[in-house]
Amino acid sequence: MKVAIDIFPLKSAHQFRGVGSYTKRLVEALQLIKLPNFSVQLIKQGKIPSNCNIVHYPYFDLFWLTLPIKKPKPRVVTIHDVIPLVFPQHFPPGIKGKIKFQIQKFSLKGVKAVITDSKNSKKDIANWLTYPKEKIYVVPLAPGKEFRPITNHQSLIATKKKYQLPDTFVLYVGDVNYNKNIPGLVKACKKIKVPLVIVGKQAVEKNIDRRHPENRDLVWLQTYCQSPVTSHQSPVVTLTGFVPDGDLVAIYNLATVYCQPSFYEGFGLPVLEAMACGCPVVAANTLSLSEICGKAAVMVNPYDINSIANGLEKVIRETKIRNTLKEKGLAWVKNFSWERAANQTIKVYQNVYQENK
Repeated sequence: MKVAIDIFPLKSAHQFRGVGSYTKRLVEALQLIKLPNFSVQLIKQGKIPSNCNIVHYPYFDLFWLTLPIKKPKPRVVTIHDVIPLVFPQHFPPGIKGKIKFQIQKFSLKGVKAVITDSKNSKKDIANWLTYPKEKIYVVPLAPGKEFRPITNHQSLIATKKKYQLPDTFVLYVGDVNYNKNIPGLVKACKKIKVPLVIVGKQAVEKNIDRRHPENRDLVWLQTYCQSPVTSHQSPVVTLTGFVPDGDLVAIYNLATVYCQPSFYEGFGLPVLEAMACGCPVVAANTLSLSEICGKAAVMVNPYDINSIANGLEKVIRETKIRNTLKEKGLAWVKNFSWERAANQTIKVYQNVYQENK
């Protein structure tokens, strides 16, 4: 069985985001697995190898034509989430986007299997894209092996100095979209007077349409950070921009607590990355996050600033709770690995291969 994987996300802006990370780590994990009669080929310029049995597209855009209608080979597609369909007022596609969505949805009908990250995303894909539930397979993501506790205090001190990080801080890693609830996080940190550090390329982007509804929270954050601090109650918000994995691991280790306050997530990988680094986690009690956090995090109501603030304060102020969460997180995250994800993905390939012999 020869599988061809389209690595377009590694050659585009997606390389700095979740889709690029997923593609890179999945390919690496698949290439490490040695099975008889199984091999992985990479589609680099859009040309599908004639001798492959299955084509895997590790990305699916709702409003761009990322999935070819022609299907010379059986196809598997990864769809991480359909969040823009859940919150259409915050992710308006425009007329062209709506047309492309219908084409993408039509193209999806010819796909033999869909892979997604969580049970909640599986439900959403079946409902919003009318794709058969029995052909959707849940394959959870995992943190890379580099995400681990660091005992070298000198390297931590160097990273702290490099990014000018405070002694105590709340950490968030990711984009600044409506579903991420970043204004809610900032307000919660302001309430408990604790600095917030936001890691991610998008938070510092300047070339954006400031009037587009999709950028509303990003504009709000950048405006907040540029405003002069007029009260001791205002938290210092540090925007680091893009951070390489080596530094990111150190920042997770330095953080007092990691917070994922999202209204909605397809998965929420930074939560597991934080746990793998021994960083206590506070997360929203929304479906996917509850699914991946298990009992290893403090869960809060993302629509209630007081709930987020109280959850953060509990972890920051009480050493016993912080240590307990650290131990629980390190144990829980062992349930997730890229080797496991690769093996589960291969099972999907095998099912498709057997059905299309």
